[in-house]
Amino acid sequence: MPNQPTFVLVHGAFANAFSFAPLQAELALLGHRSAAVDLPGHGFEATFPAAYQAPQDLEGLAAEPGAIKGVKLADNAARVIEVLERAKRNGPTVLVSHSRGGATATAVANARPDLIDRIVYVSAWCPVALDVGDYYAEPEMADVDAGALALALVGNPAELGLLRVNFRTADPTALAAFRQAFAADLTDDEFRTFINTFQPDENLDVGTSADRAQAATWGRIPRTYVRLAADTSLPPALQDRMIREADALTPDNPFDVRTLEGSHLRWLVHPEQAAELLAGLHPGPTPL
Repeated sequence: MPNQPTFVLVHGAFANAFSFAPLQAELALLGHRSAAVDLPGHGFEATFPAAYQAPQDLEGLAAEPGAIKGVKLADNAARVIEVLERAKRNGPTVLVSHSRGGATATAVANARPDLIDRIVYVSAWCPVALDVGDYYAEPEMADVDAGALALALVGNPAELGLLRVNFRTADPTALAAFRQAFAADLTDDEFRTFINTFQPDENLDVGTSADRAQAATWGRIPRTYVRLAADTSLPPALQDRMIREADALTPDNPFDVRTLEGSHLRWLVHPEQAAELLAGLHPGPTPL
């Protein structure tokens, strides 16, 4: 139906389109179209080195090249724009991003607001006053365990040209840190299943000041921020700060703010409430 929106879903770091499969099933059962995007170097474009398989060769894993090397935020944005251009032929589009995917969604909205009828951030980065990396030094991130991924980091990012994390580690300290950061409210099996959908490599570029939300383009799109109340990797205090900064940038077009209970990943594993929330959002008028 031409007036039904298509939800275009953008994943976070080390994730891929597979992360959204349960959510897409729920959206479909509610009568909605959706398209999950694999950003460049993700999904079936990802590198899973032979050294990543069991028994692991950590020395080899630290040196093997990865396809995501050199991928820029602009490349991510271009991929999403291609999908939005096709989806827009069928009617309104709602761009939904999670976690690091918010930086990509913001870059897309800066470049092509005409393709987006509503933009939704689910505990996602929405850089306005600072670059993404600079927020990590702010008080709202003081209690975040920044070393969770570092416990399983493999190789030198500067030499590899990418971030590589061994999500198949059996180190109980690393696994406990992952779980605390991303999925403290999942069962052991749910947690292990989810991290086994992660890929080991992620690109380095999350943008510069030029990629922050721009009032003249991004700022005219109707927008929703879905807070995750128990998120310990992107805490509610930082989510709220980004909402305030965005609203200060465009006070005539503030965020529609919603809240879901749960951790950074729970809404993807148990997506019923998230699907109902998304299905209830009006796309809004097409940006001029």
